Amino acid sequence: MSINTIPKVVAGEAIQPEQEQWLDGFFSGLKDKGLTFSDAEPEAGPSPKVKKTNEEKLKEELFPLDAYSGILKKAKKDEAPEKDDIFRFKWNGLFWLAPVHEGYMCRLRIPGGEVSAAQLTELSNISDDIAWGYLQVTTRNNFQLRVIQPKDTPELLRRIQDCGLHSRGSGADNLRNFTANPTSGFDPYELIDVMPLIKELSDYIVNHLEFYDLPRKFNISYDSGGIIGVAEDTNDIGLRAIKLQEPPPGHPLEGVVHEGIYFQIMLGGVSGHKEFAENCHAICRPEDATEVVAALTRVFIRNGNRGNRGKARMIYLIKEWGFEKYLDETRSLLDDELINFSFDDSLYTDLIVPHVKPEVAHPQIGVHPQSEAGKNWLGVYVPVGILQSDEARAIADVANEFGSGRVRLTIFQNLIIPDIPTELIKAAEEKLATAGLRCTASSIRGGVSACTGNRYCKYASSDTKGHAIEVVDYLESRLTLDKPLNIHVTGCPHSCAQHYIGDIGLLACKVAVEGSEAPVEGYHVFVGGGFGPDKKRLGRQLFKSVAAGKELNEKIEALLKVYLDKRSPNETFLDFSTRNEIEVLESLTLKQLEGVEV
Repeated sequence: MSINTIPKVVAGEAIQPEQEQWLDGFFSGLKDKGLTFSDAEPEAGPSPKVKKTNEEKLKEELFPLDAYSGILKKAKKDEAPEKDDIFRFKWNGLFWLAPVHEGYMCRLRIPGGEVSAAQLTELSNISDDIAWGYLQVTTRNNFQLRVIQPKDTPELLRRIQDCGLHSRGSGADNLRNFTANPTSGFDPYELIDVMPLIKELSDYIVNHLEFYDLPRKFNISYDSGGIIGVAEDTNDIGLRAIKLQEPPPGHPLEGVVHEGIYFQIMLGGVSGHKEFAENCHAICRPEDATEVVAALTRVFIRNGNRGNRGKARMIYLIKEWGFEKYLDETRSLLDDELINFSFDDSLYTDLIVPHVKPEVAHPQIGVHPQSEAGKNWLGVYVPVGILQSDEARAIADVANEFGSGRVRLTIFQNLIIPDIPTELIKAAEEKLATAGLRCTASSIRGGVSACTGNRYCKYASSDTKGHAIEVVDYLESRLTLDKPLNIHVTGCPHSCAQHYIGDIGLLACKVAVEGSEAPVEGYHVFVGGGFGPDKKRLGRQLFKSVAAGKELNEKIEALLKVYLDKRSPNETFLDFSTRNEIEVLESLTLKQLEGVEV
């Protein structure tokens, strides 16, 4: 029997001649169109399910912003939150502090760190009325208030909103406070005022609910090129202003870019994971920045890891995909806002106009001239970011009386008051001094920052703020530096104070001490960290498990004496510690401690 005589059967029944003739015509038509059965692949089945974290399940059960009624119920009974509520209430900026304290910390959202004198005064009043009488300046130019009882949370949130601020999305799986150069808009060295762009982005986020459901926390920063840095390369997305000249005829970017300001886009920074944001070889126009940042964030929202909290940051998606795929996915959400720009090719980088600005020691402290002649900003020193309510009111009063009624917060945990006429600077400083505030700091003191520490944070292993001040007081009594030094003290591997990017970074730990029954508070010591276009370096561990107090103070003193003795002319501590191997620095420091000539 030939193949042509085999009975044709469909569903158990023989095909009739007229049916066969119709099918032959049908398949001939498909063939004429170049189609075959191989083109008709079955639909893909459902993607294999990723096992979601408990946090993701909680968000699916009740969207955290909808948990506000739970805040009210707990307030009515003055009750502590349940386990699930502790996570969800962070969407309204409320962080339960137990077991350290029975109460909440409230973190605000202050885009770019700008507050009015009236807002600062009201925050001080709130702190006196229902918190513990002080404001904490964070390393994301923001404020936190501690400690608030459950019964007081409705009043807290209402009063914050009544003065034009809010706390929504300030914790957990959200976009954290957007940071910017605190002098943006009046800095004589900046390339562009980024504050309007920061506020535009903030308004955009508030009006799109999807940005309140990220796989994990997410940081965004804009750098204007101003004199006070913002550590934009430690953020998930960092936009750094650059100035381009007009491309010459025949250049690949001829007609695409023109002389003016653009943003260099950097992605994947998270210093606690030892990752800096890197060039993704793209730039954008300032007027496109909000759309570009939103698209970059949406790609992470839709594709970030929701099955492993430890890998739920942008950098891990980039490591999996590479920059090219990440940008392709971003472009699919945009028109032509992203511009290819190879930062590895001199054909492109030769278009960048060098941005020259002076090296100023700790420009966040003291008097500095603004772009408008005769006006100055005054940087107020706030020890490790703890600002008593009376001090905050004094700053607000000075801003009203001598400035323009506005205040800016910095990532260095201090405040600056802009727009003070030169002839009124002395009077402003004197009025601050009557409140116990000063506008000067040594090269050691001016650059110290510290996270919350174990006084208020359950994750911290030591009293970071107390130890930071202790170290600074000791060092100032023993030596003088003519170059600025940054000391970053952090209480746990979350690295809120970013110990990896400090000249000297201290990471808290417990230290076993001979003769002591229990471990004592101490630190691992890192050196040689930095951030910014020319100083981007991760600190290297120099000493492990050094007990806080005498041992820590003396080791840092010895290290700095080695620096002063062995440095090259005009060399900074960052450059000195970078050019020397860790083994050399360790040996020289220990010899200095032993009194051996080095």
